[in-house]
Amino acid sequence: MADETSRDTLLSRVKEQGELVRRLKAAKVDNTQEYREQSDINIELEGLNGDFADISYVCGWCPTSKDVELFDMLRIILNDELARWPHLNRWHINMKSFSQEERLAFPAAEMPLTSLAEKIERLKGINYISKNMLDKKIAEEIAKLLDLKAELGEENGCPHKLILKTPKGTRDYNPEQMALRLGVLEKIISVFKRHGAESIDTPVFELKDVLTGKYGEDSKLIYDLKDQGGEILALRYDLTVPFARYLAMSKISSIKRYHIAKVYRRDNPATTKGRYREFYQCDFDIAGQYDLMLPDVECIRVVCEALEALNLGPYLIKVNHRSLLDGIFAACDVPQSKFRNICSSVDKLDKSPWEEVKKEMTDEKGLDEHIADKVGKYVSQSGGVELIAELRKDKELMKQSIAVQGLDSMELLLKYCGIYKILDKIKFDLSLARGLDYYTGVIYEAILCGDDVGVGSVAGGGRYDNLVGMFDSKNKNVPCVGVSVGVERIFSVMEAKLANKGLKTRTTEIEVFVASAQKNLHEERMKILVDLWNAGMKAEQSYKKNAKLLAQLQHCEENGIPLAIIIGEGELAKGEVTLRVVSTREETRVPRSKLVDEIRRQLKTS
Repeated sequence: MADETSRDTLLSRVKEQGELVRRLKAAKVDNTQEYREQSDINIELEGLNGDFADISYVCGWCPTSKDVELFDMLRIILNDELARWPHLNRWHINMKSFSQEERLAFPAAEMPLTSLAEKIERLKGINYISKNMLDKKIAEEIAKLLDLKAELGEENGCPHKLILKTPKGTRDYNPEQMALRLGVLEKIISVFKRHGAESIDTPVFELKDVLTGKYGEDSKLIYDLKDQGGEILALRYDLTVPFARYLAMSKISSIKRYHIAKVYRRDNPATTKGRYREFYQCDFDIAGQYDLMLPDVECIRVVCEALEALNLGPYLIKVNHRSLLDGIFAACDVPQSKFRNICSSVDKLDKSPWEEVKKEMTDEKGLDEHIADKVGKYVSQSGGVELIAELRKDKELMKQSIAVQGLDSMELLLKYCGIYKILDKIKFDLSLARGLDYYTGVIYEAILCGDDVGVGSVAGGGRYDNLVGMFDSKNKNVPCVGVSVGVERIFSVMEAKLANKGLKTRTTEIEVFVASAQKNLHEERMKILVDLWNAGMKAEQSYKKNAKLLAQLQHCEENGIPLAIIIGEGELAKGEVTLRVVSTREETRVPRSKLVDEIRRQLKTS
């Protein structure tokens, strides 16, 4: 809580702001007031600026009640924006330096009839805010009043009680959860590096124009930021669009990159299922002009390797092609203007039954019911290579060249999946749509099979050949394909499995704990620690000079530390220490000169 002086200042500001809000509300009620155009206001203010060129206050060189009168009027008119009139602005800054109590104490003054007096009289009784703008200004000033009350520690005149919680859709991570998270990220990064990816980073926020128009219906989930200096910004929704912007800005035509960072979505969170408003994405992308399906199938192989490394159990990767979907829509007589909207509806089939999706298509998006039924017959199909052969028999579909192109690509993709020995993990699923607008070719999504947690997809991606061109002044495209691993959902699955098995995760990597069996040996412990640290070993001690030996050994067992060094006066006199294997409690005497070598040997065999 602020001290008494600053609290009194805040109380004064709250009172002053409240008075302004009351005057604005009164002006709104008074319908007899005259409203004037902004150009007329500027003429009056220009005149006032000229008058203040030669004087400090309305009546000369001392402030009076007339200054307060003008000050209050200008606050309503311009919300303190007077920089374009320097002399008037100088006077206004002086007036703001006084507190409300000081201004109210200014002496009354009788003004002679001068040009300045006439201007002030004309300003009185005239509302210079248009009726359309008055509500907005009242809302702005009320927001300022509430901010002042919050700063004071009050709300609606009552003491404000701080509720300690994380914002909706976010979470804290304790040391055990962070150890699990870092272990997951380490395994994923290892896969990315195995495939030759290099890392980049981009700002957590972007110009809003960079993000809008890229995510279809999901654009409403973008977090807007308050204007902080002339730039309209938003928190990044994913890592793909910033990557495309980076390629266009840097004039890069080929790169294989990975990027691990937080993204933000104003979604309805389901934290138990790993759906948050703030979460990590792990992206792997290949940018460049290459032969058909070679980069695409490697991205799918990367997903398989990552899921295998994490040992999450059985999984399946659904694949489809945007060109094939567009061909299906065309064959079903879906108007081309509705392709993307209907695609976003199809994308919901993994969460909603066909009846609900069809209702959205017809009732909300205006699609004829018989057309929706035709779409439904296609998107209910799934399989493998045999599905491609079946679709090629469809004469109506084969009339669409874009559908033929999509089927040719899918046939080649499945062939390459066989060569990469991942075909048994692949399901060709026509209901897979990936609702984001920027996808142009193959799309894929990984799901866990028999998943009790029900987190949905744990990875997804596809080809987006036109996204970079949206940011290039010459509309130069850089073909790209990539995948994003949903690590938050993976964390939820792994946390649940560890909890069910009653397993505990180590939160530190300490290899050796240096303990003492008698008092006043902390300096000897410190000398041993120096030798261990210099040898590159991870070691620690108790920060109590005379900690009990039992407590020190319990610390080792509880934290999974493999080795403990125990020193006593007898060992020190002989130049030895006791080395204890914590898990078996087996102890051996080791000469100090050979301690580092013996620890290394023990760690290798453990």
